Amino acid sequence: MTESIMKEGEEKEEIKKDEPRKRIFSPEMCSYSNEENTGYVIEVVLPGVEKDTIHLKMTNEDIFVTGESDAIRYVGSYGLCCPVDTNKARARYNNGLLRIEAPFEDIDLKTVEVDIE
Repeated sequence: MTESIMKEGEEKEEIKKDEPRKRIFSPEMCSYSNEENTGYVIEVVLPGVEKDTIHLKMTNEDIFVTGESDAIRYVGSYGLCCPVDTNKARARYNNGLLRIEAPFEDIDLKTVEVDIE
């Protein structure tokens, strides 16, 4: 759709109106420990989204996901209760389901004797 405007001393100019805005939703997410209890499995539901529109960012304590379909923009940020090793994380997308697997981060449980005064 276009709209015509005319400024003083100028010729008529055609301006294209913005296309309808996409609705913004937070995608459904489910996270659980894998069968071996060595990491997380995180499933994010993104119906109608093409793989090339999905962006996934992770820290060792949270994930941020965006993706778009024709009418919807999905934006989600989720905190994880246990730190994960992002260097070993893997993600697959199939039929509207983004599945992320990330092993738990090795935690150094080295103890130190503390002197008491």
